[in-house]
Amino acid sequence: QVQLVESGGGLVQAGGSLRLSCAASGRTFGSYMGWFRQAPGKDREFVAAIRWVTSNTDYADSVKGRFTISRDNAKNTVYLQMNSLKPEDTAVYYCAAQSRLYSGYSYPSEYAYWGQGTQVTVSS
Repeated sequence: QVQLVESGGGLVQAGGSLRLSCAASGRTFGSYMGWFRQAPGKDREFVAAIRWVTSNTDYADSVKGRFTISRDNAKNTVYLQMNSLKPEDTAVYYCAAQSRLYSGYSYPSEYAYWGQGTQVTVSS
């Protein structure tokens, strides 16, 4: 019923920028949409989240001040603007959406819907 499609990944030099997009089809009925990332051999980790109705945002310490999550209600789309990229940001980035009114936002188990992922590679 609900589908999420990410786009905007690619190869960029350290210090550069990328903007990821996540287009959602169907209503999620959840509080948050978020971005997670997973590097080879590592667990999936929280990056950023936005409360859909209020636009309140939260970030992982590792990206705070560099990344910005935002939404466009008319397009039903969430964005992740990534600036000052570092090689350690290299990962597959996943868009996710909750299916109920959670108060939490940083655990993968709190999200029911997931995109297929988009690769971000940052060269040194």
